[in-house]
Amino acid sequence: MIFRSFKCILLSVAAASVLAQGYPDKPLKLVVPFPPGGPTDIVGRLVAQKLAEGIGQPVVVENRPGAGGTVGSTAVARAPADGYTLLYGSTTLAIAPSLYRDLAYDPRTAFAPISLVSRGPIIAAVNAQLPAKTLKDFIALAKSSPGRINYGSAGSGTPPHLAAELFKTVAGVDLVHVPYKGGGPAVSDLAGGQVQVCFEGLPTLLPHIKSGKVRALAITGAKRDPALPEVPTFAEAGLPGYDANFWNGLVAPAGTPAEVIARLNSVLVQALATPEVHAALVRLGLEAAGTTPQQFGDFIAAEIDKWARVVKASGAKID
Repeated sequence: MIFRSFKCILLSVAAASVLAQGYPDKPLKLVVPFPPGGPTDIVGRLVAQKLAEGIGQPVVVENRPGAGGTVGSTAVARAPADGYTLLYGSTTLAIAPSLYRDLAYDPRTAFAPISLVSRGPIIAAVNAQLPAKTLKDFIALAKSSPGRINYGSAGSGTPPHLAAELFKTVAGVDLVHVPYKGGGPAVSDLAGGQVQVCFEGLPTLLPHIKSGKVRALAITGAKRDPALPEVPTFAEAGLPGYDANFWNGLVAPAGTPAEVIARLNSVLVQALATPEVHAALVRLGLEAAGTTPQQFGDFIAAEIDKWARVVKASGAKID
């Protein structure tokens, strides 16, 4: 019995090794769990292009939006662990376990991390007609009008939703959540005055900030962003305890051969180090962040713990 089990293990290892040696011999699929056109999709398509160039096979992007990114993530978690189906994951990988009671996967065990790809700051922005010129002004206004200021987000369970909930906890204010189907519609309504504040990324907000319809109050991170040098960090604006950001990275189904993971990691990290990719990310308000698979796995675990504390402290729920 023991010999038979050991023989099965050896055969499994041998099969995985053969798979890795011939990998890839057909196109790959990269699942982006958000709608087309947003920052995650834009960078995901850039990643797909660079992977294709590096491994010599097409990488087809498939958008599988829904339920804060969990629909696409579930599909990849259930896919064969052969390296031909990948997930362009995001901060929602770390948020989902605390928000969804019946989540079909555990991000810590369902995926094999490949590499972190990018990180970007979150900006607190208000409609330009709101009588709040600074972050302190806005906090004072919110405290004087509890439950009367609405914030828009890209949807329940998304990073902008949890970023706003974290802000409510740190600043001690009561804001009302208005979920949208994507960051674009939320920010459009922010510019139109249907909601008063959003916590979003630079690519989505920048055109509206430049148009004068939206006012940026503060940005996360240790330093100001070159695209908005006049906007202070949250620490500079008087709220040093607030820290949140967007991130994206590449994962495969758990059990994908280590040789395949190493191959994908090598191609991706090399691409992230090129001036072309660096410049493309900077234009989107992001920074390249290539890592080892182990580093990315540790990062995801730390993010899961971080957002669990946010959800617990804020009482955030899926609307």
